[in-house]
Amino acid sequence: MSRRLLPGIAAREDIPSGLLDRLVAIAVTGGGPGDDRAAVWQLAWTLCDRSDLGAERARALAASDPDTAVVLARSGLLSPADVDPAARPQAALALLDEGSGRPGWARLLAASPDREIRWRLASCPGLPPDVAQALAADPDPGVAAEIALWTADPALAARLASHPDAEVRSAAALNGATPPEVLTALVTGEGLPPARSCPVCGRGEAPAPYEPPARARCSGAHESAVHDTLERAARNPATPASVAEGMAGHPSVLVRWALAERADLPQEVYARLGADPAVAVRRAVAENPAIREPLIRTLAARRDDPDVLRALARHPRLPLDVLAEVASAVRIGPVLLPSVAAADPEDLARAAASSPAAVRMLITERHDLPAPLRDALADDADAAVARAAAPHPGLSGEQLRAMVARHGGQVCARVAANPGAPADLLEELARRDPPVRRALRAIAVHPNATPAALLVCLEDARACKDAAAHPALPAAVVVRLLDHPCAEVAWAAVGHPALPVAAVERLVAEAERAGPGGRAPG
Repeated sequence: MSRRLLPGIAAREDIPSGLLDRLVAIAVTGGGPGDDRAAVWQLAWTLCDRSDLGAERARALAASDPDTAVVLARSGLLSPADVDPAARPQAALALLDEGSGRPGWARLLAASPDREIRWRLASCPGLPPDVAQALAADPDPGVAAEIALWTADPALAARLASHPDAEVRSAAALNGATPPEVLTALVTGEGLPPARSCPVCGRGEAPAPYEPPARARCSGAHESAVHDTLERAARNPATPASVAEGMAGHPSVLVRWALAERADLPQEVYARLGADPAVAVRRAVAENPAIREPLIRTLAARRDDPDVLRALARHPRLPLDVLAEVASAVRIGPVLLPSVAAADPEDLARAAASSPAAVRMLITERHDLPAPLRDALADDADAAVARAAAPHPGLSGEQLRAMVARHGGQVCARVAANPGAPADLLEELARRDPPVRRALRAIAVHPNATPAALLVCLEDARACKDAAAHPALPAAVVVRLLDHPCAEVAWAAVGHPALPVAAVERLVAEAERAGPGGRAPG
């Protein structure tokens, strides 16, 4: 038997202790080549997610594979006593990163000849001061840059901001612990000695993650690294606003874009950025919660770019009358906008009575509307509005049927997603000809779906995976799905609560007889 079903078995909640031991043994012995090995790896990682795995099984899995040891360390199933940092440095790093490693490990790993280990160590929180200082003085600038990015020590961040390598300075520019006066110096260059190297020059070849991007350039002045420093300082909230706003006219779009996302600039600076020639900058301004109503109205009136208007539609302070202008100009889609979510229901009722269908549709995405307003929107003559209203809790089966009778296939998927949709209506929707594929996907996960409706869903390429996992599916159908050509359907079947335990035992026994990379005898 192929081992592809083992991960699905490992995800079952009702596995007896003895069967769990056998699954761990299969994962420890490993798989054969190709798909078989991949299935065993996935089995091990699925076992790592189990709350009942226990310390002994976790240690066995960790000893069999270093990647699995890292997963177990991050999930809390390995303790410091279970990890030898010399043999499993990546697992030790994972424990340090989770705050549960031993301080002595950091000192050991900081002296590792493997710079990737030192680089990963530099991002771990709570490092002993002597280890942080050693990493800051690391001969590899990439390691020093990583500690510059993550250290919570302002004094160390300030020291690294004057590092001779420009990459390290750039990392310090993004660190919120870097003092404001130091960030100011990184922007202006005043008070700092010139950088002597960067990722482009003076390094030789260095593997990822130290490899500079292809567009990086340096003619001796470390242009790319300096640019990255300015962009990061512009993005850093610790950079004084008075310093940041001075970069509003910078020639780099990326620097202006970073400024447009800040929350502490004067409104006149946002207005300048809102008229920027780059659409990315204008869009960032449009969705920035810090801009006020006058600028919101100015941006809405320009209508110069659909992306800017869509970003503006997501602004939490967008007045409802401006929303009507924006929704009339661009298609926003079925999403609950912050301004609609925060609006008073009475204001929404007035807007629904006087606004075009595009706005009524957006109002309908809010699912806590008063019943009279909800019912009026569900009975709307516009199919898009009715479709948006269809999933609302509280609508009766009669109301849902009336929607389908009025608008047909346009509303079927959303009607099927209504939590109160009755079982007989779901069966009717499943049997529609021609079928509504999105409705089948909604029915496949609906708690009221019947076996008859689910059998129809199993014939759909996208709905079948969810239908195979539905609790209402009969056991006989679940057993047949174990041989389904789609792996996701077979996994859903093997994890189904209706699958007899005897069938699960048989599948595990077949995998055991097959052995690593082999096949069970016929």
